[in-house]
Amino acid sequence: MQGRRRLSAPRRHPATHKVPGMRQIVLDTETTGLEWRKGNRVVEIGCVELVERRPTGRVWHRYVHPEREFEPGAQEVTGLTLEFLADKPKFAAIADEFLEFIAGAELVIHNAAFDVGFLDYELSLVDGGARGRITDHAGVLDSLELARQRFPGQRNSLDALCRRLGVDNAHRQLHGALLDAQLLAEVYLALTAGQTELGLAGPAPAEPAAVAIDRLRAGALAPRPAVVVSAGELEAHRARLDAIRARAGQVLWDPVAEGAAAEPA
Repeated sequence: MQGRRRLSAPRRHPATHKVPGMRQIVLDTETTGLEWRKGNRVVEIGCVELVERRPTGRVWHRYVHPEREFEPGAQEVTGLTLEFLADKPKFAAIADEFLEFIAGAELVIHNAAFDVGFLDYELSLVDGGARGRITDHAGVLDSLELARQRFPGQRNSLDALCRRLGVDNAHRQLHGALLDAQLLAEVYLALTAGQTELGLAGPAPAEPAAVAIDRLRAGALAPRPAVVVSAGELEAHRARLDAIRARAGQVLWDPVAEGAAAEPA
């Protein structure tokens, strides 16, 4: 999940929490840049499975060869390099495996228009688009819309929600798709806690958010991945951030006041 500008797109599915019993996949991607319309591609996909709001322990995580260069800044955000991705599969090689994993589920995505746009673009490049679009295989719930409904006028980035909802993201130095999907799973459970008690769910009791989050933190899921970067890459990353701060005053993931009214473009 890169430092993304907000994208506008028709809302395909209402941002409401579905009844327990349905299978949900919390999903995140990393990309070579911010715009798929400019030919940018997916470089990483991370998925975490929830059933009845409980983490099942199943995850799906792949690095993807993008078949193109990174745009300036994107490589520093993810910590990934073309050298690292050189032996990774292209999207066409993993498309069917990915679609099988998400089939019939509801995808929980933060700023869903971004990830869905990129995934739809990737699917359009496989066999002439014969596999359709993401919404032909799964539903989509935008957790950013949920957050805006609950915290109107506040900053609702993933980092801001982690701070507000008490989700520990201290280890998040670089963006990573599986790491961000696991953090988003914790945020989503906390964000939607209590909805079953309000009658928005069916008769089957859902696991309390705190218990489900404890499961995530206790290692019921795969260990959060760490991307190893060199001292030179870290120094280049810091220099890039300093340059952005010099021009703009801050970068997207700098600490901000809770009352900040607008999300960065």
